[in-house]
Amino acid sequence: MGELLGPMQYYWATAQAEYSTDVLFKSRAVLAELMPRLIGHSLRSFGANDVMGFLGRKLTRHFEGEMVTDLSEMELKGRLPGQRVKHRMKANWIKMYDKTGCLLRVETVINQPEEFRVRRRVRRNGKRVTCWVPMRKGVAWLFRYRDVSIRSNQRYLNALAEVADPSTAVRQLDFLTTRRLSSSGRSVRPFNPLPQGDRDLFRAVLAGEHFIHGFSNRELREKLQRLGASQPPDPHRQAARMSRLLARLHAYRLVAKVPRSRRWRVTSNGYRLMTAAIHLRDERFPHLHATSAPPEAA
Repeated sequence: MGELLGPMQYYWATAQAEYSTDVLFKSRAVLAELMPRLIGHSLRSFGANDVMGFLGRKLTRHFEGEMVTDLSEMELKGRLPGQRVKHRMKANWIKMYDKTGCLLRVETVINQPEEFRVRRRVRRNGKRVTCWVPMRKGVAWLFRYRDVSIRSNQRYLNALAEVADPSTAVRQLDFLTTRRLSSSGRSVRPFNPLPQGDRDLFRAVLAGEHFIHGFSNRELREKLQRLGASQPPDPHRQAARMSRLLARLHAYRLVAKVPRSRRWRVTSNGYRLMTAAIHLRDERFPHLHATSAPPEAA
């Protein structure tokens, strides 16, 4: 690219980049039944931390900008009417909508590439070094736009995966509720999807800010505090209790240790089972309880 455009007295830039990932369904009826659940899940469950995680960023107190999630109706010419969810961070966003009635599309749009950082060989103090630098608008960075957008779309689809068909994961909840043995041969207490304590732990582990770099003992404790979960007053007891919880999660293959670090990441099995447990606790159980409750006496 550089050899082709080098002799020209122009600086070719990318004003806007869009990259989409499509999921094709066998019939329109299947997607039509699934779409309201996907939209409802994205509106209820994806907060600012999650959206930043999808876009490869971490929400900190230094962030200055606007983050908006909105739902809009699509009635474009030549397209079937439908709904679109868009999560916007400043001038960049990720959106989800159905196209032609049988195709689910997740699309990342980049207008401000400097909001993303990528690894690149640059010159610093007269030396060539590899470091994290802001992405630029030049067309030589187009492959970086592609890489960033692919990862963004994949994170979003992974977060939506269990909404599609939670029945398999619900059947596998027996795995969570059965006592198991750790690698050292010790008995490990099972999880219970219904109490609030285990639900809060699952929510903290699945938080969007952990999508990129995983989480540490301290970061998980801070997330639980923000969720209002009860913890011992002594920080040392908090850390010890969290270590025991991480050992339980690891025994059930919900999390895995990041090599050569003190950080943890969620496994694919963990995403499936913990999402199903939250779905059972927050959506299915209240619905079943409401429909089966006896009528009040007159």
